[in-house]
This record gives sequence, C-alpha cells and structure tokens, in this order.
Amino acid sequence: MVTVRGKDYRLRTLALALLGVLAVWFVVANTESVEIRLWIPTVSLPLWLVLAVTLLVGITIGLLIARRRTKA
Repeated sequence: MVTVRGKDYRLRTLALALLGVLAVWFVVANTESVEIRLWIPTVSLPLWLVLAVTLLVGITIGLLIARRRTKA
C-alpha cells in the first residue's frame, strides 16, 4: 500500500493509472494518417484512432480473460 495525500492506494492501482496516462499520451501524440490494409480494401485512418481502437480491444480481451479466470 502507498499513502498519497492521506489515502491508501495499492501499487497495482497506481501502476494501472500510470499505464493509462502513458497510453493516452501515446495515442494523442500520434496524429498523422496511416494506410491500413483490411484483407482486401485499404483504408486511410488517423493513427490516433487506430491506436485507440487497438487499446480498447486489448483492454476488453484482458477483462474477459480475467473474468473467466475468476469464475473457474
């Protein structure tokens, strides 16, 4: 446990908050457009959008795996 301004926080919570801030910073810092090939069509999208969608998909998969482990 870590105490910050009179409140106790777990190191895991602080690490997740730091990773979240770094992920948002990384997404916002990459604003140029990129071409992505989706099997057959090629689309041009802003890199921040691609990174944000990838981050959300990764978080969703991680939560689903974690939930499955706790049920078993």
